[in-house]
Amino acid sequence: MQKLLFLENIAALEQILTTAGNKPVMIFKHSSTCPISARAHREVDKFLASDAPEETLVCAVVVQAARNVSDAVAAKTGVRHATPQVLLIREGKCVWNTSHRSITLESLKEATTKN
Repeated sequence: MQKLLFLENIAALEQILTTAGNKPVMIFKHSSTCPISARAHREVDKFLASDAPEETLVCAVVVQAARNVSDAVAAKTGVRHATPQVLLIREGKCVWNTSHRSITLESLKEATTKN
């Protein structure tokens, strides 16, 4: 089972995006005060516990603690910020994203196998 890697500063974000290379990176933007985000977090946890593709690196940004990292993700990907939100990045480009109640185990699995 993979563990969720929390991105707490821009240097960590840059390092993940640089070292990932061809490995897909999934970034989950999470609000620690939102019940919809709490539900989305449970779906991401289910994804990590599933037979999800091991090559996908799954990271999280807690928006209240690292708003600058969340803003940097939006700037780098061109995807407007939302919380909760999941972005799938391959080779530095966002190839898929979803938010709110669309974050489900099924949508995450489908995104990593089709994108």
